[in-house]
Amino acid sequence: MGDLYKVAIVDDDPRLRKLIAEEMIDEGVNAFPCETGLKLLQLLERESVDLIFLDLMMPEMDGFACLKELKDRSITVPVIVVTALNDETKRLQANDLGVVDYILKPDLFEHLPELLDQHLPGPRVPRK
Repeated sequence: MGDLYKVAIVDDDPRLRKLIAEEMIDEGVNAFPCETGLKLLQLLERESVDLIFLDLMMPEMDGFACLKELKDRSITVPVIVVTALNDETKRLQANDLGVVDYILKPDLFEHLPELLDQHLPGPRVPRK
């Protein structure tokens, strides 16, 4: 798994993290699951990633606080918000904080290949 893209998955739901990680691996990327925004920030101190999938509603540090912290630290990794919140105000708030995409959790698995194609810098080799 040498030159695969690295994608962080930040969600407090362990089942969903695992499902998304498994799909990512099938899509030919390395998945780095993080249960909180703080865990993501710790990961980014020791590992570079190519893309971040970020939930908005989490304990400790919600997605908005995490986005602000990424911005404060000048971390420019593209962020896709993956949320259950179908809320235009939240979507605009996330866009103001620099997210590259905003997708609802029920739609994620259907759109995952094109999201990866769109937001990673080059081709992947899916395992399926």
